[in-house]
Amino acid sequence: MRVAVVGVGLIGGSIGIAARERLGASVRGWDPSPDALSAARARGAIDEASPDLAAAVGDAELTFVAAPVGVLPGLVREVLDATPPSCVVSDVGSTKRAVAVDDERFCGGHPLAGAETSGVANARGDLFEGAVWYLTPAARTSGILLERLHRAVAAFGARPLSIDPETHDRLMAGVSHLPHVLANVLVAQAAAALDGESIPPTGPSFRDATRVAGANSAIWTDIYLANRDALVERIAAAVPAARSPSRLPDFDIRDAITAGTANRVQISRTPTSARTSAWRSRIGPPSSRTTRRPSAILPRVRPRVIVSKITG
Repeated sequence: MRVAVVGVGLIGGSIGIAARERLGASVRGWDPSPDALSAARARGAIDEASPDLAAAVGDAELTFVAAPVGVLPGLVREVLDATPPSCVVSDVGSTKRAVAVDDERFCGGHPLAGAETSGVANARGDLFEGAVWYLTPAARTSGILLERLHRAVAAFGARPLSIDPETHDRLMAGVSHLPHVLANVLVAQAAAALDGESIPPTGPSFRDATRVAGANSAIWTDIYLANRDALVERIAAAVPAARSPSRLPDFDIRDAITAGTANRVQISRTPTSARTSAWRSRIGPPSSRTTRRPSAILPRVRPRVIVSKITG
């Protein structure tokens, strides 16, 4: 099989390696960065670095477009103009409505895979093993070409699932794009609380909740804008949900915390463990203890240990 990869970063490079190792494919690659193409060749992600896009896709049977979301609509059309009628074209962007192309050769795609590190130097052939790979075929998408794409994705070790673009984008707004926004908000609030000082070493809760905050800001700005309506809807729903997570009428978690009302502050559905219950029965429920404002317990001090960035 002849495979073309347009954009040879982490995802595109991993597709190239998987295609070579698992499909026995001959892979041509193109990228606007000559350094990325050289690195892809050295990493074994492509067999041949093409001098231009048309040369890369001209005789391909399967083409993956792995570029930032902001350039995908125009780039996919450029690729379709250069590919033969028998070639199936797919992208790997994390929003799908913006790349809705009315061409029987095109089927949108989105592998739910990635890594902490970027760039083709970190590409690997097993990146998609066990991962869901959404496919968003249009009404005109050729069934024969879709089957070819489906088989290739499955050969990469992924689990191809068909979904319509609108449902995909609403889903991603809630489970991916909103968490990225909130992670950045948490980091910004922590930094503001320290009056501009670097954030000191933290516990696992903060690290886990903000792990994605360091993602490439240019790429994620494109994603936010491409899915703006669904994301704004999720943000608008998150604000009242944060204030009233128990879904009780007239409940505001800020009032419950201030009042020290433990049975209302506990918003998780996870039952209290027997050991926790034993401790509470010994010292009394939280609502029976003397409560003070946090500032009276923990005076404001500057951290003595400073790190340059959050790790984890």
